[in-house]
Amino acid sequence: MMEQHYDKISDTLAYFGIDYSLPYYVSTGKKRLDFPQKPFRMDYYSLCICMSGDMVIAIDGQQHYIKQFGVLLARPATIIAFQDNSEDFKMKLLFFEKEFLLKNISDPFIIERLTFFKDRSYELIHLKENEVAKLIKLMEYLDSKIHADLKFRDEIVRTIIFNLLLETAEFLSAKEVTCDLVSENPKDTYFQFLNLVMDNITQHKAVRYYAQKLHVSNKYLIEIVKKAVGKTPHEIIDAHLLKEAVVLLGNPAVNITDIAYRLRFNSVSAFGRFFKKHASISPTDYRRLQKLS
Repeated sequence: MMEQHYDKISDTLAYFGIDYSLPYYVSTGKKRLDFPQKPFRMDYYSLCICMSGDMVIAIDGQQHYIKQFGVLLARPATIIAFQDNSEDFKMKLLFFEKEFLLKNISDPFIIERLTFFKDRSYELIHLKENEVAKLIKLMEYLDSKIHADLKFRDEIVRTIIFNLLLETAEFLSAKEVTCDLVSENPKDTYFQFLNLVMDNITQHKAVRYYAQKLHVSNKYLIEIVKKAVGKTPHEIIDAHLLKEAVVLLGNPAVNITDIAYRLRFNSVSAFGRFFKKHASISPTDYRRLQKLS
């Protein structure tokens, strides 16, 4: 089985010349950072707040413009590519590992239940200045506890991170105009499906495979996913497959034939048709535009 490469918190911080080993991290947000140019896939959750300036960033292959008071929340397996930013761009960052946050928590989907990540691996919202100030105050309090010599530091840090997520979820839900009518058990099935796709996308593209893994029928899985996010399982699978293709195309050392093989396409032309259908551009032209060929 082909290993997918994930950047751990320490790997990402190494881009910025920071040597760090804890399962959580908070930046000061006071100085401008030189962001990595190549796409990378995160192995952790991140909460990022734009303090000043603006940035163009590709998230899972989708380009977004983030301005002051914009907030990005991303889950593990999200693919990030920094593309451009203003001279005055500053961002406050919180990184934390899933295993750390969910230690001693019986519900593995507790973060997803906070209205985050309904049909994708990230949320991007724009808040008011006073709302951002509330989150920043919590992040500064968190930072003070991280650097304090405390007997129960991890437990305190975990509690503050949950508080931050709850506050962010309140802001997010206040901005939503639709309500989720899916019952709890079907939502569990959807979250399980999403996690299976992220873990197996390079090996399995058939809806039947995921339905069998979940011990449900194809029809039931289609109904559950449709109710949860308004998309079919096939559309979710294709979106994640496109993410993998974008990451591999971002590595000039891997040729397009090898990418087609890694993603289990029958031929290079089949991969080319898939990529052009979903990205509106051929793999070769994509690389040319990214100046990677």
